[in-house]
Amino acid sequence: MKNWIKEATLIAIGLILLGYFIKSGIDNFSSKDRVVNVKGLAEMEVPANKVTWPLMYKEVGNDLLSLYNKISTTNEAIVSFLKKNGITSQEISISAPEIIDMQAERYGNNQNPYRYNVTSVITVTSNQVDKIRKLISEQSELLKQGIAVTGGDYRYNIQYDYTDLNKIKPQMIEEATKNARAAGKKFAKDSDSELGKIKHAYQGQFTIEDRDANTPYIKKVRVVTTIDYFLED
Repeated sequence: MKNWIKEATLIAIGLILLGYFIKSGIDNFSSKDRVVNVKGLAEMEVPANKVTWPLMYKEVGNDLLSLYNKISTTNEAIVSFLKKNGITSQEISISAPEIIDMQAERYGNNQNPYRYNVTSVITVTSNQVDKIRKLISEQSELLKQGIAVTGGDYRYNIQYDYTDLNKIKPQMIEEATKNARAAGKKFAKDSDSELGKIKHAYQGQFTIEDRDANTPYIKKVRVVTTIDYFLED
């Protein structure tokens, strides 16, 4: 009889301990599923360090040889203007002229007094952004020589770029991560919890765009980091 009571007591204790460990395991399992997903934003304004400046002009006429000679003379004048202002030969490229025969245009009305419309482009690609911006504002020197550099064609817009993203990536990722953690701590506090370790982290994609339409030479770099944190009691 005593042995039976002893065995029953041991079984009861075992069941109690088993229930405790099962409950503890369930609680731990549940706590592991408590996760908060937060995003951290980092933005930085940087000056463009590369500029592409197409100088495009047009000539019209009826004699191709005369047009060719005129374009050659104009190209020499533009290149001379650029070099005189500190632009090197390596930064200058001259494209082959684009020639349109107005008489061959299928939908033309053939009333144009000139047969040929020629577009010539000289492109400056440089890291001297400030110098190029200054030159762009001084194109009147070319006008005095009878050279009209025209705009309005989307193919020949001035383009500013930022190419040193790798230099600022670590700093921006650190800032984005810090902002994500601050958001996670606020969420944890509002839910009477503590912010735990990182479960998953996603860097996100960097984007570079103009700060605004009026200052394309100033770029806004942006990255959003997404992080999953465990929540703890």
